Amino acid sequence: MSRARKRLMKLFSGKEKKVNKFPQTGPGLLVTAELDDAIARCKAEVERIARDCRAKNRKFRDLEFDLENDKTRTLSAISPDDDEIFFPADVHRVTQIFSKPQFFSHSAANASDIKQGMLGDCWFLSALSTVSTAPGLIEKICVARDEKVGVYGFIFFRDNFWVTVIIDDLLFTSVPKWEELRSEEQELYHNSKDSYNATARKGGASLFFAKSGTAGETWVPLIEKAYAKLHGNFAYLSGGRTCEGIEDLTGGVSTIILSNDILDVDRFWEEELTRANKDRLFGCCFMGLSSVRSGVEGATVQGLIGSHAYSVLRAVEVNGKRFVVVRNPWGQSEWTGRWSDGSKEWTSEWLQYLEVLGHQFGDDGQFVMEYSDWLECFSQIDRTRLFDDEWVMSSQYLAVKCPPLPAAWSFGDVCFKLSISDPTTAVIVLSQLDERYFRDLAGAVSWNIDFCIVKDGENEHIADSARSVFYQRSVHLEVELEAGDYTVYVRLDRSLGESDGDDTVSPSQMRMLSRILTERAKSRLIAENVTYESEKANMPYTVSRLIELENAVSEWADNEEEEEEEEKSTKKKAATASKDTGKKGKGGKSNTKSSNSSSAAVLRDSGANNGADDDDDDDGDGDYVPPWLQAAMANPSGGDDDSGESGELKIPYDSPNEIVIGLKVYTSKEVSCSIAGLLSQVQSVGEDGEDDENEDDGDEDENDEDE
Repeated sequence: MSRARKRLMKLFSGKEKKVNKFPQTGPGLLVTAELDDAIARCKAEVERIARDCRAKNRKFRDLEFDLENDKTRTLSAISPDDDEIFFPADVHRVTQIFSKPQFFSHSAANASDIKQGMLGDCWFLSALSTVSTAPGLIEKICVARDEKVGVYGFIFFRDNFWVTVIIDDLLFTSVPKWEELRSEEQELYHNSKDSYNATARKGGASLFFAKSGTAGETWVPLIEKAYAKLHGNFAYLSGGRTCEGIEDLTGGVSTIILSNDILDVDRFWEEELTRANKDRLFGCCFMGLSSVRSGVEGATVQGLIGSHAYSVLRAVEVNGKRFVVVRNPWGQSEWTGRWSDGSKEWTSEWLQYLEVLGHQFGDDGQFVMEYSDWLECFSQIDRTRLFDDEWVMSSQYLAVKCPPLPAAWSFGDVCFKLSISDPTTAVIVLSQLDERYFRDLAGAVSWNIDFCIVKDGENEHIADSARSVFYQRSVHLEVELEAGDYTVYVRLDRSLGESDGDDTVSPSQMRMLSRILTERAKSRLIAENVTYESEKANMPYTVSRLIELENAVSEWADNEEEEEEEEKSTKKKAATASKDTGKKGKGGKSNTKSSNSSSAAVLRDSGANNGADDDDDDDGDGDYVPPWLQAAMANPSGGDDDSGESGELKIPYDSPNEIVIGLKVYTSKEVSCSIAGLLSQVQSVGEDGEDDENEDDGDEDENDEDE
């Protein structure tokens, strides 16, 4: 096989297997092998777009996330909850909203700039507020921009990689057009459209979603929009955990600590909370209050709101007392208990310490609490650990099949073997995929994960993963490890809801479903045992990939043509004395055409055959047929076995018996760590110990049907 053909086949072979290992520097963004590439790609794409827009004399419009022309898809989920249905009044560009827009009004991000809008993403804005207290972090996330053209580039950490997100400057607004007002509303502006447009429809107050508390500042709504694009739409940002948002912004490692689980509060203050914004970040919240007995909906705890995320800005010990400075992402509505703004505790003696605390009075969402009150009021503490350049990380992801429920809650479905070269402090993380983008495909299953670690040759495990709340995206363990080999035993648990799995999507939603299926396929390919073949039906072709394919095909075809010309020349010499020389020449021409057709057939078929030659199967005209077109040709009506008479399609939910999980191990940079995942063979082995191929095939068929 020629080198060109091998190169062509490689392009269809899917992803390469590798274990990521990379250093990190400073208490900031996780420095991976892909970080520099992501930043470079982001800058290059912003520059390319800006150059193209200037040549066309146009502002940038993002076809992938167009708020104006693709409003429904950017706003709504396939199956939205009642609080995820939004009705913004209009869409404006940043330059239409602000007369003098500035990305950062203070030359840098500031926690006091953030105010929540109509979206239930207080968890993300709390994460944003927390991260902005660490100097320079937000500026690193906001990689590039051309404010005149209206193009902005950001990076976020997703699963195991840094990804680039490019957006335009269109934003949803809450103020309708003049012509949409009632006559009595127009009278409030003295029936002056110009007056209305110059006041009500200008400034950050007119924004529908998040906004900055500083006039003319734009970074808050734009980074929220970029994060919404990363996850598919704005509705998918409703509800979440602050620590997950911080992970996505920094690449750190998060855990949830229940305040009533803290054994020694003094030690927690000294070893944990005082390190806020140094090598770790904190958020906090508590469950909403029940109204069954009181009959009061939305009751607060001295101004604090339940089921609402707050960010910890800093912990300060001053004049013999311990204080925690907290912020509400709403930018208002504060604590009214002890040490609240203007309370009796603030005597003339204590007012002098306001500067030390970094606080000033005002209804801006920031407030001060004594440490004991903070622990009593907030039952859940979200903590994210950041790393400096003394650490490295190794990782591996696997797709794991589990026995269908009912089944024993047990270890054994998967384990990971670790080899540590030298003694080290280690942070071991077991993580699920970030499924926010394709949450509508999760069905009724929720996974709970935990693990323990055992040194090989010993009979007792060293430690367990941290235990707090159920259904976290990841769990972790911080432990001192000696040099040697270890086994991480994983235990998987899941709950099934009431869904019968018969939910369908209408034809109008299939475009949105297609995007979601693509994101799920991309995410699943992170697993070492998930092949491109299994996901290729939902994988898109990018322009760069098609260019690679075209170049590879051209190179291969040229080589084939050279070989055929040599063969024809040999035949021609042998047939010089023949009377049929003209017919032979005509045959050669036909062979050349067949060769071109054959090269196109390789491009079409190699993905399906995993690179195997299939030159004899060419009965077409040689045109390249993409996979989605092949499917349409096979089923021209567009129907599906799962479609009803109305053309609705059954939602391809995730299998309730399979999960993609990954193990990440952070160690000293001087330490070498290798990871090897091992899957249980239980699902493919019969009771007699022999491979039960029929049973295994049945499981696969069932899984295929679920997916």
